[in-house]
Amino acid sequence: MCQTNQTWVKEFILLGLSDDPQTQVLLFVLFLGVYLVTALGNLLIIILVLTDSHLQTPMYFFLCHLSLADLCFSTNIVPQALIHMLSKRKVISFMNCAAQLFLYLFFGATQCALLAVMSYDRYLAICDPMHYSLIMTWKACGHLALGCWVSGILISLVDTTFTLCVPYQGDNRIAHFFCEAPVLLSLASGDTHKSQMVIFLVGVVILLAPVSLVLVSYSSIIVTIIRMKTTSGRLKVFSTCGSHLLVVILFYGSAIMSYMTPRSSKEQGKVVSVFYAVVNPMLNPLIYSLRNKDVKRELRNLANQALSWR
Repeated sequence: MCQTNQTWVKEFILLGLSDDPQTQVLLFVLFLGVYLVTALGNLLIIILVLTDSHLQTPMYFFLCHLSLADLCFSTNIVPQALIHMLSKRKVISFMNCAAQLFLYLFFGATQCALLAVMSYDRYLAICDPMHYSLIMTWKACGHLALGCWVSGILISLVDTTFTLCVPYQGDNRIAHFFCEAPVLLSLASGDTHKSQMVIFLVGVVILLAPVSLVLVSYSSIIVTIIRMKTTSGRLKVFSTCGSHLLVVILFYGSAIMSYMTPRSSKEQGKVVSVFYAVVNPMLNPLIYSLRNKDVKRELRNLANQALSWR
């Protein structure tokens, strides 16, 4: 049962990544640059997919959803981190911390599901092209996308509830740059064993299950690539899928390290979180879309149209 009547902490102090002023300024510049690239890249993908008929395919449909999740995921974390890097008192209220935790888990879990769906889409397109159009209908794509967002909400509700329904009565200093479940539970005054077990089991569902599907899909894709007769086609597909797989491994690997393995230190946990909370949302549009010749062609067309309007 929730023990909300025992929650005495009204605000938390986010200690951030460093307490050195010069390091904080350097981190501010780096985080700001990464966030601007993240926002610009993901917004471009969303605009291109929504406005260009050539990109109205299942692959780009899922990429558009991934870009939206990435943009919201990054915006929920980075702007507040930037403000705190330049602030002397890095305070966040309990309710704002709870809201950030819920949104972070919501968009993060949605990304996990979307990456698995996208790997299945690529598996069908490369390994079973004859039946691809029959399976990946627009109705099926809509249901899959909706399922990803709904699963994100459900996962977030469960993890947020079991994280916040323990008493927080003492230390309110969070050794992190945002509100994350494992770090918050380390501050709880009561027994957190039940909450930790639930979060671990939820991690099996939203992390290990999707990553298993991704690995199986890409294993089949690699086998199909090896069997290709043309060397140029083999290299092209292998390069694209290899870069996709790299992003997936970085995202799932860092998330699994944070939620399903014991952390050796608080500093290690913060560094790992930077990868999937800050860096990965920037990499997704660069790797999945902006390296694609179709996207680059439509981006040039959009730029030419903008110049002609002048």
